[in-house]
Amino acid sequence: PPDVADELARLQDRVPPFASALAIAAVERELGRSVADIYASFDAQPVASASIAQVHFAMLKDGTPVAVKVLRPGMAEVIDRDLALLRVAGGLLMRLSADARRLRPLDVIAEFDTYLHDELDLVREAANANQLRRNFERSTLLRVPEMHWDYCTTGVLTMERMHGIPIGQIERMREAGIDLRKLSRDGVEIFFTQVFEHGFFHADMHPGNILVGDTAPDFNRYIALDFGIVGTLS
Repeated sequence: PPDVADELARLQDRVPPFASALAIAAVERELGRSVADIYASFDAQPVASASIAQVHFAMLKDGTPVAVKVLRPGMAEVIDRDLALLRVAGGLLMRLSADARRLRPLDVIAEFDTYLHDELDLVREAANANQLRRNFERSTLLRVPEMHWDYCTTGVLTMERMHGIPIGQIERMREAGIDLRKLSRDGVEIFFTQVFEHGFFHADMHPGNILVGDTAPDFNRYIALDFGIVGTLS
């Protein structure tokens, strides 16, 4: 139902943020220097806050605008506790229901475990982004932000700042003159290219992770964000 769907959609980028002081402390702890030493400016107010991390805009000392992703404090413990509860529930279902045994809930939970813990490693995410960026280097269909590796650790990721309209905001895109028909065609081509040509694909393409460029040189082009979950095919 729409009310449930709308509430779940908040997990994409509108989760209540954690305190800015905690974010700054995490950045300083991870990078081993004060925020003032690392960035020319750092906006303490997060621009987006999702279930596992939140994002702050900043500027490097050389004037490059960046987005800084910071993991939520204590996320590993929260995830491990929730997974333990799921395993208990899954085990009960396996004992009580033949249908549940057919659906193999413990295997599903094991997969959740793998991908959620992958998302907690922002160095892995940065490497995923680099691979996707290389794959689409000569493409006009998809823009992937550059990672600034000197300012990336398992708990902090610093990347090129992107500008665009979240793909869920259809009316805003229409007002900006975005060609929605072209977007539809390009979206299919981008995904099939990832799967059938590259064998490496962004596996978390919900609306919170996709922008559409509204200014040159990215006008009417997809912009991918959040590379914590990818899939590969042999």
